[in-house]
Amino acid sequence: MEEKVSNAAEELSGVSTVGKAIEVLDLIYEFGRPVRLKELQLASRFPKPTLYRFVQTLTEHGMLSYDPDRNAYFLGIHLVRLAHAAWRQSMIVPVAQPHLRELACRIGETVYLSKLDGGQCVTLDSSSPDELAGLFWDSNRVYPSYCTAVGKAMLACLPDGELDRALLQQSYHKLTEASIGDQASLRAELDETRKRGYAIEKEEHVRGIVAVAVPILAPSGTLLGGLGIHAMDRRTDLDTLKSRLPDMQEAAGKIARDAAAWRLPETSRPLKQHGG
Repeated sequence: MEEKVSNAAEELSGVSTVGKAIEVLDLIYEFGRPVRLKELQLASRFPKPTLYRFVQTLTEHGMLSYDPDRNAYFLGIHLVRLAHAAWRQSMIVPVAQPHLRELACRIGETVYLSKLDGGQCVTLDSSSPDELAGLFWDSNRVYPSYCTAVGKAMLACLPDGELDRALLQQSYHKLTEASIGDQASLRAELDETRKRGYAIEKEEHVRGIVAVAVPILAPSGTLLGGLGIHAMDRRTDLDTLKSRLPDMQEAAGKIARDAAAWRLPETSRPLKQHGG
């Protein structure tokens, strides 16, 4: 009997520990930027030794990452992988796939479906009319928002508060001579993107690559994701890619429409009722 009570207590303790670890992750998320341990301690209800133990354990398991130059912690790549898996099982990917295939065949370009996560872009899926599929970016690839067409297309649709947090998470590294290098320049670019209804990229992320992208917006205006196409400038030019925008915008509308109507599949048998 005592053994059963002990096991039950350990299970409850484990659940409590998991909850506290999630609380630490949520706290770091709310900062919206890399955060020092001292800042966490001021914002957290946990004693310093307890907080430090959680932070170290989460870092060891890839849930947090540590930047030694800034002596700060931020959400880790393992969380990105888990988030990607969750998104792939969510409504946007299955409803988008037939529209991606149709669009790729119609415009003769590889089409990428992306979403915004922690201020960065994650490729959820892609479709290609030929062997060019996956030439530049594979699914589950995380890449910058500030210097890519699809990133800018999505950032431009964020509400003010969310946009402020996302812009604080950009690195603004000059990956090429054309890369946007500061927040003020990015805000100006996003204003233009919002007016146009689409984003462009001209050798900002990779030399020799041009791209266009459109957002996928729910009827309520909520951002669901983005559609992008890119190509080497020696194969095509930006004006040619822009000519594909009406087809891309039509596909984005279809994806948003189908996402609004999407429901989880019915289970094949009734769920077991508890407590009856």
